[in-house]
Order: sequence, then structure tokens, then C-alpha cells
Amino acid sequence: MNDTLLGRRYLMYSGILIIELFFETDCSMVITVIEGGSLARSGYTERVDISILKLRTKLYLVTWKEQSGATVTHIEDHENGIAYYNTTLADGTFHTMRGTIWLLEK
Repeated sequence: MNDTLLGRRYLMYSGILIIELFFETDCSMVITVIEGGSLARSGYTERVDISILKLRTKLYLVTWKEQSGATVTHIEDHENGIAYYNTTLADGTFHTMRGTIWLLEK
């Protein structure tokens, strides 16, 4: 079902935030913050439980909740290299971003 994602690493860039995503399984991902800007600590890594919904070929809705209580929703368009993401931080602040996403390795 999620053949584009599983076992692969992706880099997402929004202008203020750079994150590496490693999709371990259908329900587990490792997030590494390369550059956190004002939103996250650079170098932070966390394994999160995820939900993946395939919307069409190479288009996915990916959601998770972090240990801090932050919730994240991504629309990842791997065909066009575009990602849309919404994050509600533990303090309740809401951020909407648009950026790029690309495969780091095959």
C-alpha cells in the first residue's frame, strides 16, 4: 500500500524547518530535526507511531503525535516533491507550512 515510503528516507524543507523522515514500517517513523528554526531543537530525534493514508499514487496523508504532545499532519506529494504540513505544538500554537520533500536514498 505505501510502497513509495516504506524503508526510505526523505528530507523535508519548509524554509525554517529541515527534517529527515525515515519510514520504518506502516506504523513507525523516525524523525530527525536537521534545522529546527524556532519550532524544534536541531538534532532532535524521535520514533513516532504514524498513520498513513494513501490518497493516490505517490500522495499520502501522514499523521502522528510526538512525546511532547505536539500533533503533526502532512500531505506528502512525492510525485511533485511538495509537502504541506500542519503542526500544533504542546503549548497550543498552530503552524501551517509548505515545503519540498525528496528521497535521500533508494
